[in-house]
Amino acid sequence: MTPAILNIPLLISASVFLVLFLFVVAIYQYIRQNTRERELIVKVRESGKNRIIFNEENSSSETEGAVKNPVLNFLRLLGKGSVSELSADYTKTRTRFLRAGLRKANFPALFWGTKFLLAFSLSACFFLGIIFLKPVDTSTKLLASIFLALSGYFLPDIWLHIKTTIRKDKIVEGIPDMLDLLVVCVETGMGLDSAIYRVAQEIRLSHKILGDELNILNLEIRAGNSREKALRNLAERIDIEDVRSLVTLLIQTNKFGTSIAQSLRVYSDSFRTKRYQKAEEIAAKLPVKLMLPLILFIFPSLFVVILGPAAIRLYRVFLRP
Repeated sequence: MTPAILNIPLLISASVFLVLFLFVVAIYQYIRQNTRERELIVKVRESGKNRIIFNEENSSSETEGAVKNPVLNFLRLLGKGSVSELSADYTKTRTRFLRAGLRKANFPALFWGTKFLLAFSLSACFFLGIIFLKPVDTSTKLLASIFLALSGYFLPDIWLHIKTTIRKDKIVEGIPDMLDLLVVCVETGMGLDSAIYRVAQEIRLSHKILGDELNILNLEIRAGNSREKALRNLAERIDIEDVRSLVTLLIQTNKFGTSIAQSLRVYSDSFRTKRYQKAEEIAAKLPVKLMLPLILFIFPSLFVVILGPAAIRLYRVFLRP
């Protein structure tokens, strides 16, 4: 064997190790960041202080940690070098991260850097791996490399979509409680801004994500933004149809001067009816969805239990010599 051939296993091992190492480090940084945020929340709750905790409060320290980390720094530079911060794709990615609850300024750059790194790494590992495989024609090599590159490029998008969907589901779970609390606060004579602040403080104990979004809404109003603009920003960040309907209701009520308490009461009743109808729809679809597993798994077992002894008896009577 030539020295070049002897170095091929070393190159493949080094490439695979590099990809796995970067992946493990990225997961470790993500878990450590979430653990740090949870520890801060527990400390604040134990101290009895009812303060607002946002991800931005530790943005400076966490950003410094990201810069000191060579892997995250490399991904950030790769993302900024690949996509301009003024491009439409970068702005769209920033909006998607806000909807996923990731508000750090360097997340879009890390996202784009990870996309390009995965696309290049998977293709490179494939080309190094085919050296030990049987001869493969050029068209198969091209298709496989394109498939792996696209898979690596879109894997971060799939992860972001799953994270956004989970976050939306958690927000939807807290909307009924939020509406009930908001109706109670407004009917007791509180203003809408004060009611939103009070609901945000109370609902964070059971629905943290929704409480954080309401806190951001309250801070935007305190910072000088109009109530209409702050409400529209809330609907844009959450991107849920029910929240958009609620925001439209509050804006129209504010413009025409109608009773906020009565409007919220009507919307709460209609929302509750809508949820009840959706539950009935899911229950009505359940028998149809059960048909496939029933036919594939339950019926064959049932037939074996019922017809098995009869088949054995017929075999012994008629076919056995």
